[in-house]
Amino acid sequence: MALFDLPLEQLREYRPDVPEPADFDEFWKTTLGEAAGFGLDVRTEPYDAGLVAVDVHDVTFAGWGGHPIKAWLVKPKGVEGPLPCVVEYIGYSGGRSYPWAHTTYPAAGWAHFVMDTRGQGYGNWQPGDTADPYGTTGPTNKGWMTQGLEAPEHYYYRRVFTDAYRAVDVAKGLDGIDPDRIVVAGGSQGGGITQAVGGLRADLAGAMVDVPFLTHFQRAVTITDAFPYQEIVEFLSGQRLREDRVFATLNYFDGLHFAARGTAPALYSVGLMDDVCPPSTVFAAYNRWQGDKRITVWPWNRHEGGGIHQRGEHLKFLAER
Repeated sequence: MALFDLPLEQLREYRPDVPEPADFDEFWKTTLGEAAGFGLDVRTEPYDAGLVAVDVHDVTFAGWGGHPIKAWLVKPKGVEGPLPCVVEYIGYSGGRSYPWAHTTYPAAGWAHFVMDTRGQGYGNWQPGDTADPYGTTGPTNKGWMTQGLEAPEHYYYRRVFTDAYRAVDVAKGLDGIDPDRIVVAGGSQGGGITQAVGGLRADLAGAMVDVPFLTHFQRAVTITDAFPYQEIVEFLSGQRLREDRVFATLNYFDGLHFAARGTAPALYSVGLMDDVCPPSTVFAAYNRWQGDKRITVWPWNRHEGGGIHQRGEHLKFLAER
């Protein structure tokens, strides 16, 4: 994939005018208020992962609608005092995987809370364990991008973003975790979820947002042929009369609007050849982020972004926290 988006100097100044719904804040206040009517119902069970340098717990908590959401808690063994914690969200189609996939942050002295994504985790790259018991409404296409597009209250990501918000509450209340040092993190879909949580909460120590998905929907679907954004394109190619309704729903979930409310220190990353989450969509959100921020630019990379090199940037960022 060659460079296909705006030049880097234009990306750094790219601030599209995308009006948000007039009731955006009220919608999310109501959504989170309804969720708060359910107790977190946190259950933790020790898990023998065969790892001698970390402690692992299998966690279940109540997400949107009180639905059970799985997570892993991986902590360095033998470290005294309340630990800072990274709360991580997973990329599209992936699940929480297994504890031995989540040992880098504990090796750096951080607890790692990895949230499963409801209904996902079918792929062999990162399996999951959490169902989505909420039935779809209206027609859908392939995966999760079009589930409930008839109205924002039924859209799939309303449930996911609420689960993710509550995951921070869970992490803050766990034994041995410092509630004042919570950093949210994720790549692709996980990056989009991180942006949402960062915009909905003012109590975070940081946010690590890698190649974020779910951002600047209307531009993304017109400049890339890649999935998952193509799920929306294919949906609209058949549902020709639903365009206004579809984009009205998606506007409640656009990372641009969450980024405009993000106040925590943030570390972003972008691949300039990324045809899955185009660079202009990433910079559109990054340029709106309100807190202290920096972005790592990977000129020769696609959706993998910085890969293992970006993990090194994460560790530097966490050390500053």
